Amino acid sequence: MKAEPAALSAGVAEVDDARVAARADTHLMRSLLIGIFLFMAIYALYFARAFFMPVILAFLLALTLTPIVRLLRKHGIPEVISASLLVLLSICIFASAGYLLSSPIIDLINNTSSIGQQLTERLAQLRQPFEKIMQISHQVEQLTETSQEPGIQKVAVAQSGIMSAAASNILSAGTSLTIIFVLSLFLLASGTMFYEKIIQSFARLSEKKRALRVVYDVEREISHYLLTVTIINAGLGAVIGLGLWALGMPNPLVWGVAAALLNFLPYVGALITIVLVTIMALISFDTIAYALLAPAFVLLCDIVEGQFVTPMVVGRRLEINAVAIFIAIAFWSWLWGFVGALMAVPLLVVIKVFCDHFDGLSHVGNFLAAQQTTVVEEDDNADTEPAKG
Repeated sequence: MKAEPAALSAGVAEVDDARVAARADTHLMRSLLIGIFLFMAIYALYFARAFFMPVILAFLLALTLTPIVRLLRKHGIPEVISASLLVLLSICIFASAGYLLSSPIIDLINNTSSIGQQLTERLAQLRQPFEKIMQISHQVEQLTETSQEPGIQKVAVAQSGIMSAAASNILSAGTSLTIIFVLSLFLLASGTMFYEKIIQSFARLSEKKRALRVVYDVEREISHYLLTVTIINAGLGAVIGLGLWALGMPNPLVWGVAAALLNFLPYVGALITIVLVTIMALISFDTIAYALLAPAFVLLCDIVEGQFVTPMVVGRRLEINAVAIFIAIAFWSWLWGFVGALMAVPLLVVIKVFCDHFDGLSHVGNFLAAQQTTVVEEDDNADTEPAKG
């Protein structure tokens, strides 16, 4: 009689062990499948970037303009009309910026060698540690020039390659821009069609309500963030451009636009802007002391924007920790180049907001978030509760 309970308990223990082993195997298989899926997704994003890049940019543009479309719809303007006007306005802004910036940017590219020479002359006192390296580079350049025999046919082939590559890049950029604007127009003009499709994919009313609430919350938070950050960056670029114009900096429009675009890269973008402005100021002004006013002004604007304006307008809840930002910028710049780097932080915010709305992914959103004051608030509440009692 005593042996039966022992045997029964041993059987139950074996069953529990089997269940634990089965759960471990299931968890391992799930982790392997997730890893394989992520690897295949990265592979697809890298080799099919000509397709995915304009599509994702179109979704980001549509999310940025969605609050304006919703506001106009409340005033009786249909989505089709407001979306068409907004996309047309975006095209005009992009075309005008490209037209105004093309000439000074081409001049900067053509004068790269003279800019480097002027900068070297201004910083002659700092050249001594690098003198030997520059001599070696000059010798290598001379050897390269002497090893190449001048020939008309060779120069013609090189020019043809450059022209064909330039034509190919222009055609690819034009195709991508067309996809971005057309797809964003369709997304903005579709109204609530996607929400209706999402609701139809669920059977229970409670599931439909929950899915609709999650989709609306995610879309509202992301669109508000993207539109707000875009307006802040545009204002920052305008202030920097006007300030550099007042200081007598050449091509202030270029540096204002560069500051606005690069500010989508936290930390890194501001540093790049300051370095570029410093180089141009050193070769543009007579004295080094006056030349340093331009990068000092840019630094002041970046500090005010990063420490006061953006936290006050956007809020602390959507802040991303610095480690995740640097990893995202490095990853997307490797994946899609400079455009990918500009998209890194908005995509990171999209992922964080999406993960915050699902319990199974909340740990991912918590990892991406910056340090919050929840622990302090709980301690404060713990201190205040006994006082209330």
